Amino acid sequence: MPQSVVISVDAMGGDHGPSIVVPGVAKAAEALPGVRFLLHGDGAKLEAELAKCPAAKAVSEVRHADKAIAMDEKPAQAMRRGKGSSMWNAVEALKTGEAQACVSAGNTGALMAISKLILRMGADLERPAIVANWPTLKGVTAVLDVGANVESDAAQLVEFAIMGAAFHHAVHGSKRPTVGLLNVGSEDQKGHEEVREAHAILRETKLDFDYHGFVEGTDIAYGTVDVVVTDGFTGNVALKTAEGLARFFSHEIKTTLTSGPMAMLGAVIASGALKKMRARLDPGRVNGGPLLGLNGIVVKSHGGADANGFASAIRVATNLARSDFRAEIDRNLKRLTAVAAKDEAPAQQPDQGAAE
Repeated sequence: MPQSVVISVDAMGGDHGPSIVVPGVAKAAEALPGVRFLLHGDGAKLEAELAKCPAAKAVSEVRHADKAIAMDEKPAQAMRRGKGSSMWNAVEALKTGEAQACVSAGNTGALMAISKLILRMGADLERPAIVANWPTLKGVTAVLDVGANVESDAAQLVEFAIMGAAFHHAVHGSKRPTVGLLNVGSEDQKGHEEVREAHAILRETKLDFDYHGFVEGTDIAYGTVDVVVTDGFTGNVALKTAEGLARFFSHEIKTTLTSGPMAMLGAVIASGALKKMRARLDPGRVNGGPLLGLNGIVVKSHGGADANGFASAIRVATNLARSDFRAEIDRNLKRLTAVAAKDEAPAQQPDQGAAE
């Protein structure tokens, strides 16, 4: 039997709130046996939506919250006035042990700030990182960080590598993930000091994944490695560029296929293949970016996700809750600490008496 899991949901987050969250819960409930939900938000609105979705109602408990965090609210303001909001209560359910994971499509900065305040960072981890699930020629690559940290030093990049590998193993099923550091070239001398230092640490330390070395931007879409590690500034720019290109190509294909009678006939003939391509490029197919490094599982859904996309984020949260990825992170951090301690130990002095 599947392991029983309770998912705490910020039902008021995102662009659409309960009208998307509840159908998303219904889809997740049908695909994930043994999962139950705590829905935090406006009780009346949630009950009205649940009345339309018997599959969701059967596995959900409504927790009324008087407030909701706005999508444009500043993180500092969200922390000051957020207590009692649907987002705050959804995260707090992890701390109290009522739930094993939390999902929200709400304000990313606010979710990060509130989660870090309530849950704190995991032992020996300095900063959280946001993961993006990136469709590639070979499957899905986990890219982190994509926005939590504008700058990252070598130690933090190594932590991201450890967290990303554990995530890919838990969610995407890789037996021994391959990890690469995003750089401007594959040669050892390329890149700034922090990325070269992280490269040296990962190359010399035996961890529970295979370190590939440096990768370039083109390697992300190729699927050269399972996990691509970078700082939040570079990762966010890469992610937004890819999203923009996907929309551009979609627009160009649509324009081309409606440009004339023959093109439209071709579109009808190829409609099946075009639907498959659209599904492959749909961000909702692999929606759900965990905030790794916290003392709890918090998954950020895209704010504009539809019901299928929100269900995908719930799947990611459930897979993490049913895995041992946090124990895997702890094992690798201990190995890293042991190597660092060994390197820092003073060299043994020769026995002066014996020499004489």
